[in-house]
Amino acid sequence: MSALGHGLSRGLRGVVYAVVSLGLLAWLGVTLSSRVELPDGLAFDGPPRPLQDARLLVDTTYIDAQGERRSEQAIFDAMFAMIRSARELIVIDMFLFNPFHGPEPERQRDLTAELTQSLIDARRAHDGLNVILITDPINTVYGGLEAEHLRRLRDAGVNVVLTRLPALRDSNPSYSGLWRWLVKPLGNDADADGGWLPNALGDGQVTLRSYLALLNFKANHRKTVVADDGRGRLQAMVTSANPHSDSSAHSNIALQFAGPVVGDLLRTEQAVLRFSSDGVRIPERWLRPPAVAKPARGAAQIRVVTEQAIEAAILQALHAAGPGDRIRLAMFYLADRDVIAALIDAQARGAMLQVLLDPNRDAFGREKNGVPARPVAAELVEAGIEVRWCDTHGEQCHFKALLSQRAAERRFTAVLGSANFTRRNLDNFNLETDVVISTPQRHPLAAEMNQWFDDLWTNADGRHVSVAYQQFADERASLRWAYRVMEASGWSSF
Repeated sequence: MSALGHGLSRGLRGVVYAVVSLGLLAWLGVTLSSRVELPDGLAFDGPPRPLQDARLLVDTTYIDAQGERRSEQAIFDAMFAMIRSARELIVIDMFLFNPFHGPEPERQRDLTAELTQSLIDARRAHDGLNVILITDPINTVYGGLEAEHLRRLRDAGVNVVLTRLPALRDSNPSYSGLWRWLVKPLGNDADADGGWLPNALGDGQVTLRSYLALLNFKANHRKTVVADDGRGRLQAMVTSANPHSDSSAHSNIALQFAGPVVGDLLRTEQAVLRFSSDGVRIPERWLRPPAVAKPARGAAQIRVVTEQAIEAAILQALHAAGPGDRIRLAMFYLADRDVIAALIDAQARGAMLQVLLDPNRDAFGREKNGVPARPVAAELVEAGIEVRWCDTHGEQCHFKALLSQRAAERRFTAVLGSANFTRRNLDNFNLETDVVISTPQRHPLAAEMNQWFDDLWTNADGRHVSVAYQQFADERASLRWAYRVMEASGWSSF
C-alpha cells in the first residue's frame, strides 16, 4: 500500500476513534446529567402508632394429600368487603392491574374484572363516594395500548391516575439517560399512533416506544388500599398481592388495620398524586395528623415505611439479632447486598435464621433461570443459614415478609408489604409500601404470624408448600456472576 494509502487509513481510524470517543463522552454526560431527585414525601419513615384492628390475611397455593394443587385465598375477599363498606373515600394504589396473560395462563380468579366491577358498583351505589385509583403504566404497556377496564372505571367516575415514572430516579442509568434524551420527548399515545408490535405481556399490539420505556425497569410497585368503613373511620390494607388475573394463584400476605396510622398511609399516596396528577388529590380533611399520644412503652405498634425507609427497618431488625434470637424470611426476590450481608452477619452472631424463597422458575407460563434466588440461596447456605424453597407449580411464592423474634426483650417485629429485598425495591428507585409491626412476644398477631411461617416451613396439616434446599439448588459460578452484574448495573427486572 502506498504512503498515501497508509496515511488515509490512519486518518480514517483517527476519525472513527474520535467519533466513538465523542459518542461515549456524550453518553456518559447524558447519563450523569439525568439524575433525578426523589419527589417530596417519598422514602417516608412514619412514627409508631397504636396497632388497632390488625388482621393477618394470607393467600396460599399448595399441593394437598391427593396431589392436587389448591389455593386458599383471603386477601381480595377482604379488599372487596372494604370497598363495599365505603361511603366517602377509597384510595387504591396497585402495581399489576390488567388481564394480560402468558402462554400458559395461571388464572385462579379474574381479579382484574372483579376489582373493576367492585369499584364501579361502589360508585353507582354512592354518588358522593370519592374513588382514586393509582396504578402503574405497565397496565397500558407504557401508553402503547388502551386499557379497556381503566376506561370503564373513568366512565364510572373513578379518578384513574397513571404514575409518572420519569419523575422517579433511574435504576438503569446507563440506558435511562439516553431514553430521557432521545425517546421520552416522542411520547407514546396508543389512541393517536396505534401499535404494530406484538404485546409480550398479553393480547394486542403495542408501539416500539412501549418496549423502549419498559427497559427503564422502574415501577410504582405499591399495593395499598384505604377506605372508610361507612361510620366515618378509615381502614387500610398493605399487601404483596396484585389484582392481576394471571397472578391470582400466587401465594401472598397482607395486613388489614385501622387507627391513626391510616392517615400516614394516605399521606404517602398524596405524595404520589402530587407528581403524577395535575388535579386529583385526597381531600385534606383525611390527611390531618391525629392528636394521638405515642404508644405506651411495650405496647403493640405499627408504622408505615416506604422506599428506602423499608431497608432501614429491615437492617435495624437484622443488625439487632444475636444469640437466642430468631429471624424468619419469606421472600419472592432476595438480592440486595446490604440485606444479604446483614443476614449472614446475624447468623455469625448466633441468631437462628430460616429463609423461605421462591425458586424464581415460574413467570406467567414462562420458565425463568432461577436468578436471583438460586445464587443468593447458595451464598446463604455456605454461611450456614437454613434455606427452603416454595415448591411452585406455575404460580409464584410472592410473599414479602421478615419476622424477628428477640429473646431478651421478648419482642416480635415484622416487616411486610410490597417490597422485594432487592436494590431496585429498597434503594429509592421503585415506589414501595411496607408496614413495620412491633408487639410483645405473646401478642396474638405475633403468634399468628409465627404459626403461618411454621406451617409453610413444615408442610403442616397435609399442605405441601416447601421443599429442601437441594431440590432447586444451583451453585454454578456463572449464575452467581450473572446475578451480581444484573443487580449492580440495573439491567434486570428484579
